[in-house]
Amino acid sequence: MSNEVLLMKPEEIQKVKVHYAKYKVERSAPGVVFAAKLADTAVTVYKSGKVMFQGNGAAREASLWSGVSNKQVEKVFSGNTKGDTLPEQFESASVVGSDETGTGDYFGPITVAACYVREDQVELVKELGVKDSKMLTDDIMRKMAPDLMVTLSHSVLVLKNEKYNDIQSRGWSQGKIKALMHNQALKHLLKKMAPEKPAYILIDQFAERGIYYNHIKAEKEIIRENVLFSTKAEQLHVSVAAASIIARYAFLKEMDRLTEIAGTTIPKGASSKVDEIAAKIYLKHGADFLKSITKWHFANTGKAMKLANKKRF
Repeated sequence: MSNEVLLMKPEEIQKVKVHYAKYKVERSAPGVVFAAKLADTAVTVYKSGKVMFQGNGAAREASLWSGVSNKQVEKVFSGNTKGDTLPEQFESASVVGSDETGTGDYFGPITVAACYVREDQVELVKELGVKDSKMLTDDIMRKMAPDLMVTLSHSVLVLKNEKYNDIQSRGWSQGKIKALMHNQALKHLLKKMAPEKPAYILIDQFAERGIYYNHIKAEKEIIRENVLFSTKAEQLHVSVAAASIIARYAFLKEMDRLTEIAGTTIPKGASSKVDEIAAKIYLKHGADFLKSITKWHFANTGKAMKLANKKRF
């Protein structure tokens, strides 16, 4: 099924509504202001000014409006990315995207999410405000994630600190840990979706393809079919952006739990502020407790110990 998206001015959208009036259908999806259903094409108008044509006749219907001052939108991001060359019109395909967060934070877990966005959901997900999570605040993502989790098929994994410290002490690198988590999240999601399959799987690239698969070579089931890797993947397909938001939400929920059991607000990142809070927690609860809520091998541990020994708090 093909997919065409045009950006139109209000007066042009009015013409579209008149033209397809006899085919009008009711659509209650967020952001939809008009919808029509032809024999081989669905036409959806969004309040943003985007008009989406879906179906075997999408190209034909979209071409009817080539004489008005509109333009195609949502082309593949062409910035400085690294990784696989993506197919044409990839941004409107049915894709499973996966992403992770928490890897650079001293406190808290690593979380990985995989999320499936069908081609007929792409515009809806965009209308819900999904974009590169680096452009969104944590508060916004806390509000968005529950709706995404209800709307989209997904899988999310949370690697808590105690388990992280155990496997890291046995020589596992963060790259290996992330690769195993991505593969596991993808396995869970694909089983949940079955028998439906995505056109592609896009992983936000943190390692070259060969290194990624070397990390997981001992796994019984390895997801390889139609897998693509790219940096800045959140800007290439909304499935990765949605996965990033869900992963961040899971990370924030765990940070809330750690804040509650520690009795003090747990900061994100790995800054000097983090060192100070870690020292306070060490003096109050001891080393074992601090280890249970942190990535113990980070340099912050040594810095926090020095601060605690100076009894600054």
